[in-house]
Amino acid sequence: MSETVAFTNLGSLTSTGRDPDKIAIIDLGTGQERRFGYRDFEQQANAVARALTARGLVRGDRVAILSANRFEYLTTVHGIMRAGLVAVPINFKFPAATIDTIISDSGAKLVFCDAPRLDRAPKDLPRIRFDGGFVDFIEPGPFAALVASPGEPAMFLYTSGSTGRPKGVVLSHQSHIWVVEQRVAAQDMSRNRFLVAAPLYHMNALAMSQLAHAAHATVILLPQFTAQLYLRAIETYRCTSLTAVPPMIAMMLNDKERLAVTDLSSVEFLRMGSAPVSLSLMQAIRRALPKAAVTNAYGTTEAGPVVFRTASGSIAAARDVGRLSASKGAGAADR
Repeated sequence: MSETVAFTNLGSLTSTGRDPDKIAIIDLGTGQERRFGYRDFEQQANAVARALTARGLVRGDRVAILSANRFEYLTTVHGIMRAGLVAVPINFKFPAATIDTIISDSGAKLVFCDAPRLDRAPKDLPRIRFDGGFVDFIEPGPFAALVASPGEPAMFLYTSGSTGRPKGVVLSHQSHIWVVEQRVAAQDMSRNRFLVAAPLYHMNALAMSQLAHAAHATVILLPQFTAQLYLRAIETYRCTSLTAVPPMIAMMLNDKERLAVTDLSSVEFLRMGSAPVSLSLMQAIRRALPKAAVTNAYGTTEAGPVVFRTASGSIAAARDVGRLSASKGAGAADR
């Protein structure tokens, strides 16, 4: 059990009292390995917050992000929220018309993007390229994160469930801070290395990254999921914690040739969600990751990261997702 930390802004989850030189992110999203310490993370998130404020954006304004996974994505999300603005991560795989509709519906005043997504960002809004003008845009220096008011929005995530057009879900600072605080209090995760390959516009990856920052752990960040990249990252970086949707794990296990020659002994935790886990898949996971504590979670974007989860270590029936774990006091069990 670790000491409970009280956070006041979802964009400011790191602790200045802990080792600032510890590696926060190992970013593989740009085709080469880039390593960033917690000092680097803090400085860039503050620089984003300062730049947005200097540009005239005011508390409650929305800022969109249209990019693949990369270090700058995470620092920008945190910088947006530190400034009291609302982060709007967007699924860049949506059709261009849907992206336009989401950005218009959110009321975004500015869009951060990467080069491959530049042409999909509306041309009538300021566009800041992570791999272009981003360095010139940000303003280095200190920034005091705004203290979030009760119920104040931190993020809009757009979701359509299984049908319909995407609709914006308003997520407050407090809702996600509460989850982070419960999990940090329940378990010391500072030594963990979290492998994140799901897209950061999705709750699965975004919530796990936020948790890692609060725990002062290290995130191994992939640009996207492929079985080859995933297996290589586990072995190369000795990842201890995996977060994934079940189809990702199934694809990894189906790559039997690579699986047979890859050392997965570092994996201690596997957390899945967003899709059913069959009994056969759970049994295959047990064979491949015999030391790992496995949980399967069910949640909705509207309700926050987790609503139900399986008991850690159990082999659940295909339809089971476990007991309710999202009420106050249940966080210690939800890890």
